[in-house]
Amino acid sequence: MSLLNNVMDHALDDGYAEASARRAAEGGGLPRTLRAKLGLAAGLVLAAAVVTVGAAEARISAPVVAKERQELIGRIEAETSAAEKLEQDVEKIRAEVGERQRKALEQHGGDQAELVALLSGATPVHGPGVKLVVDDAKGTDEGGGGPRESSGFSDTGRVRDRDMQRVVNGLWESGAEAVAINGQRLTSLSAIRAAGDAILVDNKPLVPPYTVLAVGDGQRLSTAFQDSADGQYLHALQENFGIRTSISAETDVRLPAAPSLIVRTAEPRGAGGAKPTGRATADTGKGTS
Repeated sequence: MSLLNNVMDHALDDGYAEASARRAAEGGGLPRTLRAKLGLAAGLVLAAAVVTVGAAEARISAPVVAKERQELIGRIEAETSAAEKLEQDVEKIRAEVGERQRKALEQHGGDQAELVALLSGATPVHGPGVKLVVDDAKGTDEGGGGPRESSGFSDTGRVRDRDMQRVVNGLWESGAEAVAINGQRLTSLSAIRAAGDAILVDNKPLVPPYTVLAVGDGQRLSTAFQDSADGQYLHALQENFGIRTSISAETDVRLPAAPSLIVRTAEPRGAGGAKPTGRATADTGKGTS
């Protein structure tokens, strides 16, 4: 019972009782919870002041930023318009130069003027021929390793510039008199190159599918190409790597003139020079003769 009485009489520990008495003797002060609340309130007031000042500064600077942004947009639009105008001027001058070169070839070609114009791509042509379509394999855009990667090539099922080079060379060797890829006329000076995954013809990018039109004896040209080494190469791409191809003989295909010609040298040929076969006809816009 004495222990219970002692606990009841001294419920507060002696150390706590002593600290409480000392605090009361010193005059006390604000309770700890009140000081914490006051500190929190002061912090909130300071944060609100900072946000208010920031918002005021942003509101003041907003018109200046908007003005600068509008000026920048105006400069971009003006420079873009100027660049487009320059591109139009370049295309116009290029067309004039090409037209003068075509006329010069026609005037000074003598009795071989038609052949010179045909071989140089100076004039549009049309006649019987073949239509060859070459396209990437299905699912190429999904990426991943492909059969040509595993066999030492740097691509998958995409058509590459070297593939189109072999296709075009095969058509020339099979008897084509004029060739164009996606409307881009090829000449003896044309180059088929690559820039990343894109195929360039005379520095102009092409997108698949690649439609190759060739003027010549349609059925004979088709058969000769498919039987050639380059035709077999294209067939191997189709069988092994899924590249899609189709070829058909056409009664009439139309090829545009080359957009720009660079004539470096020209020499007249003797009477034994090559003569046109008559299958390709210059397209003068007045119908065929």
